[in-house]
Amino acid sequence: MTLRRLPTALAAASLVVLLVVSSAPSSAAPRPGDGPRAMWVWDRPGVAGLVDFARKQGVRDLFVSTPGHLASSTDLGWFTTLRTRTASAGIRVHALGAEVWWLDDHGAALAWQQQALATGLFDGVHLDVEPWLHPAWPAESATLLALWADMVGLLADDAVPPVEADVPFWLHEHTVAGAPADEVLMAAADAVTVMSYRDTATGPDSITGVAATALATARRLGVRIRLAVETRDLGDGPVADKQTFFGESRRLLERTLREVDTATAGHPTYAGISVHDHHGWVALPR
Repeated sequence: MTLRRLPTALAAASLVVLLVVSSAPSSAAPRPGDGPRAMWVWDRPGVAGLVDFARKQGVRDLFVSTPGHLASSTDLGWFTTLRTRTASAGIRVHALGAEVWWLDDHGAALAWQQQALATGLFDGVHLDVEPWLHPAWPAESATLLALWADMVGLLADDAVPPVEADVPFWLHEHTVAGAPADEVLMAAADAVTVMSYRDTATGPDSITGVAATALATARRLGVRIRLAVETRDLGDGPVADKQTFFGESRRLLERTLREVDTATAGHPTYAGISVHDHHGWVALPR
């Protein structure tokens, strides 16, 4: 694993340049009052409808579940059409990979990434590999977190476009080789998305509340960071209810995301909000 991010003035200055460039206006620019948005896409919806919805919601980045050997996959035509549509809309497409067994086989993860990027259809890589879903968690959590950091670092070092990783908001509670795990993962990746799944913007146990440590770590290390919300049905009960906007209106979601943007306006590496996922978001009543 290579430590790619260090808390230096040079790193911070370089990040400012990156953010200015990546914030250039495009046809997918958010509406007034909205910050940049990203969205996970796990299925294969109609391309025209997907891109139109993303454009209207101010989505600049799509994290699209990508099979191995895409070039020979039956999905290739869908991805090619998607790339054509998103290019004209100014939306970036990221290859999304989420195989937990990659923790045990980094070579397979690297091969997946190389094959995906070789198609020329992607602007980046997005990893949703979650060690806590591995059968050995929590008994071997320390080992799994170290393997995770090594895998993310390997893929980030090998790729030209950015490699972003999904991380839980509680990651700082664990360590890797004696260091806070959130710092280690952020040092390995080019950017992170924090799964800050709550349905209120500020205050105790809110989106910004649970993500406070990750935001502080990202600021210190100069790492680009997104926060994230959930729109899928997570089941019944108060814990599930507070983690998702399922059953709420799209208008409430948009208002809450704007409040998050306002609360994080002074953060130098904040890169907006990711919504999980297209299926849940488009199903919310207006």
